[in-house]
Amino acid sequence: MIDHVRPAQLADWLAATPEGSRPVVLDVREPWELQTASVSPEGFELAAIPMGQLPERLAELDPARPIACLCHHGMRSLRVAQFLEHHGYEQIANITGGIDAWSHERDPAVPRY
Repeated sequence: MIDHVRPAQLADWLAATPEGSRPVVLDVREPWELQTASVSPEGFELAAIPMGQLPERLAELDPARPIACLCHHGMRSLRVAQFLEHHGYEQIANITGGIDAWSHERDPAVPRY
């Protein structure tokens, strides 16, 4: 099952992850988007794999770790979350509203584009 988490709720989702399992925020945006606006890892590890590269880079992700997917508005990240779920990943969340909502709800220093 895929959890749907707003950026303002991410801290609660992270806190609910199993002990000793450091969660990952998987940013699936393109490199130019990361240069425009990015997040700082606070309580999670940050991994950046563009959506189109994920099938060949899937081995870089540990299926035992909780993964919250992030994109611009939440649509690409939802598709990635579905892809991960299809491949046996169980602790998956989509960050609804993406980095745009992140800027509003969590860190106004993150530029909007």
